[in-house]
Amino acid sequence: MDEKFYIEVNCQQKCHGEARVCGDVFISRRIKEEGRIVVVLSDGMGHGIKANMLGTLTATLAVNFTQEHKSVQKITEIIMKTLPIDSQKHMNYSTFTIVEIDVEGEVRILEYENPKTIILRGVRLFEPEWNCVVLEGEKNAGREVLTTTYRPQKEDRIVFCSDGVTQSGLGSERLQMGWGLENLQKFVVDAIREENDISAVKLGTRVVNKANQNDSFHPLDDISCGVIYFREPRKLMIFSGPPQDPAIDAMFTGLLKQFEGKKIICGATTADMVAREWGEEIIDSTEMLDPDLPPVSHMKGVELITEGILTLSKVSELLKKYNNNYMLGKGPADEIVRFLLESDEIHFLVGTNINTAHQDPTMPVELELRRTVVHRITRTLEEKFLKEVTMRFF
Repeated sequence: MDEKFYIEVNCQQKCHGEARVCGDVFISRRIKEEGRIVVVLSDGMGHGIKANMLGTLTATLAVNFTQEHKSVQKITEIIMKTLPIDSQKHMNYSTFTIVEIDVEGEVRILEYENPKTIILRGVRLFEPEWNCVVLEGEKNAGREVLTTTYRPQKEDRIVFCSDGVTQSGLGSERLQMGWGLENLQKFVVDAIREENDISAVKLGTRVVNKANQNDSFHPLDDISCGVIYFREPRKLMIFSGPPQDPAIDAMFTGLLKQFEGKKIICGATTADMVAREWGEEIIDSTEMLDPDLPPVSHMKGVELITEGILTLSKVSELLKKYNNNYMLGKGPADEIVRFLLESDEIHFLVGTNINTAHQDPTMPVELELRRTVVHRITRTLEEKFLKEVTMRFF
C-alpha cells in the first residue's frame, strides 16, 4: 500500500425475534502470506437454523473462491449453482457481499442483492464506478451482480449490511417503507462527524442498535452491519520474562522504553527488572478483582503490570471464548484482553529465562511455558481477530 495504515474489520449482529442462531453469516480471513483480507457477509433466506446453514454455505464458498483468485463471474456462478432456488419466490436462498483487500492497496467489492455498500472518505460519501455483471447459464441467466474496484485512503470506511438494517421499522407508523439506505447513510455520516475516529466495532454497534430500535427492540429480521476502517495503527507491546542472559537486561528493557505505543508488563520478576533499569517505583494494588490471579500493579511509563504465566494462560482462554456477546470482567487477564482487542499491531517481547517457581510438580498440569502460551495467543489474535502480531524471544 502507498501509506501504512491498519485495516480494522468488524461485524455486529442481532438475531431475529427470540432466535438464538443468526441467519446472517459473517466470515473474515487474513491470507498473511499474500497480504490479503477477504470479508463476506451472507444473508440466508428467512431466519434461524436453516437460514444460518444456507448463509454459512454461501459465505464459506465466497471466502474460499475469492481466496483462490477466481473472477467475479466464476465466484458468483459457483455459488448460484450450489445454492437451491425457492420454488415459489424463484429467488436464491442467500444474498452476499464480498470485500477483498490486497497488498497493493486495491479494494474489490462484489455484491449480490444485499443493500448497497456504503463507502466513506472521512465524512463524505465516496462513489467509485460500479459495474454490473450479468450472469449467463440456464439457471442464473439475467441475474445481476454489482462490483467495483478502487484504492482506499487513510480514514476511509466501508459499511455493508443485511436487509434487516435497511428494512428495519418496516410497516411501523414512522417508517412505513423501512429505514432505507438514505437514512442509514445519514446516520453513519452523523456518527463519524460526532466522533471522527469512531472504531469499526463502535460504528457497527450503533447501526445495529438503531435498527433494533426501529423494530421496537424486537427485530423483524436478522440484523448485521459490517464495517471496515482504514486508519492509523494502534500499537501495544506485551513484555514478559527476563532474558536468558542477564547481561542484556539494560538493552532488553530499553526496547520496551523506546516503543511508541501502549505497554503491559506480565510477571513480577520482569517488572522488578524494568523498575531497576528505569529507576522507577512499582506501586502495588491490594484489590482482588479476580480470585484466580494476584492484583495488578502500576509504574510510570506502562499501562499495567500483572502476574506472568498464569495471567497469560487466562488471556489465551478468554480470547478463545470471546465474541460480541461475551462480557469481560475487571480482572487482570480481562484488562489485557481489552487492550489487545483495542490494538492493531501487537508486539510480544519475551524473555526465555525459566522461572523456577513453575517447575514445581504440584503446579497445575495445564500451566505451560511462557513461549508456548504466547504462540497460542498470537495464533488466536491473527486468525480470529485479524491482528498484526510479532514475537521476539531473548
